[in-house]
Amino acid sequence: MSAVDALLEAARAGLDRVSPEQAAVVQRDGGLLVDIRYAALRERDGTIPGALIVERNELEWRLDPTGAHRAPEATGHDLPVVVVCNEGYASSLAAVSLRQLGLYRATDLVGGFQAWRAAGLPVRARGHG
Repeated sequence: MSAVDALLEAARAGLDRVSPEQAAVVQRDGGLLVDIRYAALRERDGTIPGALIVERNELEWRLDPTGAHRAPEATGHDLPVVVVCNEGYASSLAAVSLRQLGLYRATDLVGGFQAWRAAGLPVRARGHG
């Protein structure tokens, strides 16, 4: 097993990862979906309506509820957060990083945006904000 595969396996062992349908329920119930995909993928495939867009390199600064650069949506350490990447790999590592900041309910979406779309859940077409 490669080192990165071992890192991913360890990260996922500590997460209660969610399906697309479970992520939709988290969002419906007031949790936050955070799309960390880069702009070209969002432009190509669209976005999840209501998801907060935060590219991976800004994630910790924007989601730390104690930070000066936090997004208004980052209301507290108990906020349910589901991190969404393209296929569900980078989001696992990102969710662990958020947990290290104290966001103890952070997790990620199994299969990422592609699984969300394949499940037939709402997608805002590219170019529609």
